[in-house]
Amino acid sequence: MAFIKWVNLLMIFHFFAATPIFSHSTSFTSKFLDLAKEPEVFDWMVDIRRKIHENPELGYEEFKTSELIRSELTKLGIPYKYPVAVTGVIGFIGTGSSPFVALRADIDALPIQELLEWEHKSKVPGKMHACAEEGLGGAKKVLDSGALENVSAIFGLHVDPTLPIGEVTTRSGPLFAGCGLFEAIVSGKGGHAAMPQYSIDPIVAASNVVLSLQHLISRETDPLDSKVLTLAKFRGGDAFNVIPDSVTIGGTFRGFSRESMMHLKQRIKQVIIGQASVYRCNASVNFLDEEIPYIPPTFNSDELHKLFESVAGNMFGVNNVKSSELIMASEDFASYQEAMPGYIFLLGIKNISDEHISVPHNPHFQVDEDALPYGAAIHASLASNYLLKLHQDLPLVEEKYNDEL
Repeated sequence: MAFIKWVNLLMIFHFFAATPIFSHSTSFTSKFLDLAKEPEVFDWMVDIRRKIHENPELGYEEFKTSELIRSELTKLGIPYKYPVAVTGVIGFIGTGSSPFVALRADIDALPIQELLEWEHKSKVPGKMHACAEEGLGGAKKVLDSGALENVSAIFGLHVDPTLPIGEVTTRSGPLFAGCGLFEAIVSGKGGHAAMPQYSIDPIVAASNVVLSLQHLISRETDPLDSKVLTLAKFRGGDAFNVIPDSVTIGGTFRGFSRESMMHLKQRIKQVIIGQASVYRCNASVNFLDEEIPYIPPTFNSDELHKLFESVAGNMFGVNNVKSSELIMASEDFASYQEAMPGYIFLLGIKNISDEHISVPHNPHFQVDEDALPYGAAIHASLASNYLLKLHQDLPLVEEKYNDEL
């Protein structure tokens, strides 16, 4: 899940405490929102967002999107590094010297046909920017590239269509669940449906596997340790009177700690293989680690949570900074958090005059573009305030610009 497409790149911010605007954090925090609402800035953000929305590209195929981003950075005189993780762009704002703070944003679309009729709907059949695009391991590829080795902290946000514009919600500690996927093939012996005694029926075996897997949550999981295990794929057989040789099943498992997730993963494999054998079938289990990497749970830093509450409270008002419930959806921002202090939160995008709620990953998903300045301002303010605090705590070190970070 990902930040709304107002500036679709990962930006590395660097400022020095000597900059006059940093002398009063409350004052310059409010100025960021005022600046982001200026007609010239707002129209610029909306124009870029609409161009990207009209021309969606799936993960690792965003070459035109990346080209647009680089063009806009060049116009602004902002240096950048490209490519990172195939199509990624990292823009650098500041002197290019440490310390660095990163702002994450995703640029990939989903394989969804947009059904919302409006002037700037997707022009690409079967592809749409529908809010949250996770699952391809982009964060891990960015980390593996070494591009963030000198980054001290990273911030990211996700939109919340149930929350009014001007409100944010988050929590310290776990927020989004970790996510793993699995696929299993249950193999038996095919034959005529009228003579099952000469076959080894994988459909019956797979059906028992599905039911047995549910017991891992209801009978083996601590009720206070939230987990989900869902079987969403069951495929086998093409005729009414033929027992197939094999059945393919698959699903997802989710939870809020890596340890409990790894234990659940182990038990999923044991149950599938063990229960298949009860019905004289063999089974193989694939957790798709290469194709779709495991996403760990997000875990917000306590120290960054205090910073967020202060910055967001000054910008939006303390009554508009809400405490979030745990969310079973996953976010590969968690991969960044395993490598460095990181913080993710949810930004309201709902127009209170509109009764319709735009559910993410839905062909009717819609963003109220009036939310764009709030996302831009809170990100800029978080980066600036974090670096201001860091400069107060650390001695200033002169360094030369290094585009490899």
